[in-house]
Amino acid sequence: MKVLSIRQPWASLIAYGYKEYEFRTWKTKYRGEFLIHASKMVEKENMDRFKHLNILFETGAIIAKGYIDDCVLAKDVEEELIKKDSLVYGQSRNMEGYAFHIKNIELVKPIKTNGKLGFWEYKEEES
Repeated sequence: MKVLSIRQPWASLIAYGYKEYEFRTWKTKYRGEFLIHASKMVEKENMDRFKHLNILFETGAIIAKGYIDDCVLAKDVEEELIKKDSLVYGQSRNMEGYAFHIKNIELVKPIKTNGKLGFWEYKEEES
């Protein structure tokens, strides 16, 4: 199955339903199910902003499954998203690139594994 590695706190915000778009500099034509991998890289400057949510910020593990149903220009959705939740999307202002819309998110039992750049394939025997 395809996997996308995402830094914390963003991976958990997606996994727990607080964030429905993932921003990237590159476009994807992929539509379908994928696994969300919380990378070992953590954006420390953003972690404190979300402590009050009392969610887990696992690292180095696959933490959820979702479905990408669209990829749009980030500038086309940024104002709407900032109005919807400025805490989550406020740093997305003037973002160049693309926004992958993610829906049907389900938490999974964390699977420790190393991540990779871009979409990558996960095979159970890798863990």
